[in-house]
Order: sequence, then C-alpha cells, then structure tokens
Amino acid sequence: MLVESFKRGIMVGLKTTWTLGKIIFPVTVIVAILQHTPVLPWVIKLITPLMNVIGLSGDAAIPIVLGNFLNLYAGIGAILTLDLTVKEVFIIAVMLSFSHNMLIESSVALKVGVKLWIVVAVRLGLALLSAFVINLVWHDGSEIAKYGIIPAKEDELTGWASILLDAFQKAGLGILQLAMIVIPLMVVIQFLKDLNWLAVFSKWMSPITRALGMKENASTTLAAGLLFGLAFGAGVMIQAVQDDGVSKKDVTLAFIFLVACHAVVEDTLLFVPLGIPVLPLLLIRLSVAILLTLIIAFIWKRTEMNKRKETAYEHTS
Repeated sequence: MLVESFKRGIMVGLKTTWTLGKIIFPVTVIVAILQHTPVLPWVIKLITPLMNVIGLSGDAAIPIVLGNFLNLYAGIGAILTLDLTVKEVFIIAVMLSFSHNMLIESSVALKVGVKLWIVVAVRLGLALLSAFVINLVWHDGSEIAKYGIIPAKEDELTGWASILLDAFQKAGLGILQLAMIVIPLMVVIQFLKDLNWLAVFSKWMSPITRALGMKENASTTLAAGLLFGLAFGAGVMIQAVQDDGVSKKDVTLAFIFLVACHAVVEDTLLFVPLGIPVLPLLLIRLSVAILLTLIIAFIWKRTEMNKRKETAYEHTS
C-alpha cells in the first residue's frame, strides 16, 4: 500500500508540476523579455506612485497582478525575473500569501455558500494593510534578494539571442525548483489521504475550531484548507460542507480564517527559494487569521444576541 501511495504521489506531483509549469514557464519568459522592451518600463512608471505607498518599486506590480489573477506560482515566476530587495520580496510574499488565485479560490467560496464580496474584501484588505504595516515598521532588508539557485544578474544583456537564452534559463530553473517542492509535497498529501490521517487531523483540530467560534463539524473544512489550500482542497471542503451540515456562519468563519492562512505547508515552502525569512511569514498569516476570525466571531455572536433580545422584546410588548 505504501509503495502504491508513493507511486500515485509521484504521478500526481509530476502532473501538478506539468500543469503549473505550463503557467510559470511562459510567464517567466514573457516577463523576462518584456524587461528589455518599452512596454514594461511604461507600465512600471505608471504604477510606481501607488507601489511606493506600500514600500515597493513599480516592478512589484507585475508579480502582484499575476499572482492575483493567475495564481501564486505565476507571481513567483514573475519575481524570479526581477531585481528586488529582500524587504520588497518579503512584502510581496506576505501580500500574495493573503491574496492570490482570486478567480479560482473565490469560486470555491461561492460553491460552499460564502459571499464573494466577503472573500475579496478580506483578502485584498489584508494584503494592502500588511504591506503598509511591514513597510512602516521594518527598516532593514535593503540588499538585493537572491533567489535560491537562480543566478544573480551580472552584466547587462545585449542582443535578442542573449535575452532569450537568459529568459529560458530563468524559466527552466524556476520549473526545477517548483518540481523539487511540489513532487515531495504531493507524495506526502497522497499518504495523508490513503492513511485517512485527514480525519484524525480534523479530530485534533476540534478544540481549535470551537475556540474560533465554530462547531466541531467545521473541522474537516478547516483541516482541508489548512493542509491542501483553497484550490487543492476544494473537493474535500465542498464535500465536507455537504456531508457534515456545516452552518452558513461556521463555513463563513472557516473561510475568513482560511483566506488569511491556508495551505500552510505548500505556500510557505514555495517562498523558500526566494531567500526570504519564511517563519515570520507563517507567523504573520497564522496570527492574522486567528485574530480576524475571533473578531468576526465575536461581532457575529453579539449581533445574534441583540437580534434575539429584540425579538424577545417584540413578543413581550
């Protein structure tokens, strides 16, 4: 059984790498080429004033836009082509950890009954607020970031042959790093599925679920999102909501938590090759998720209590 799980995990990992690679490779190549044309400098100049407010250069708009409209991998693919400081890369990483893959992951929210505007507002709000706060309180990280096995930029490239070769090299190395992370991750996930450890993990999370203002039957939804992410864990989450009878309130609270902190293993590991401190990234996501969920749960509970009091008063008067 373990051998079969390993084989299936490898195959899923290869398939996932291929699927994601088809996005990262062309995005990396296109962005790397656009850097040597008038197009990208024009866009950067147009957006730079807005980026400067949150401590970023105009270049940072590229991975932020791609990460939000495509996915986290496309955003990382764009980062690999840019000369950014450690602080800038960290700010972009935090922003994209809150707000990425908006089209797909927002559709998952709709399928389980969460209002679209709640998900979009929370994710974009957290991304912008976190960037503003980090820029305000962190005064280090001015050195140029080094992206794992991506070589540092040396001489200015001249000629289209050199530009194309450099673009394909960056794209190829980006895919290699992706495979080194995704394939082992998919093997682990396959073991978790086949050994039925997700159900065990859900039971472990029951006290946490209750502490966050949700009933125990929301544990599977929360566990699936934490382990697999909103997109990868979509099937598990949708099925859990249907089978476990999770209330609209609990699924909304679960999603508010998960939009701030989901796929904690995968999303955190994906930023390792960028050379940023990933532990603070994880702690920021987890702290914000817990605090935001507790605040919303408290407000929701108080609102329900007030409604019940008003209803009781109307009946007695």
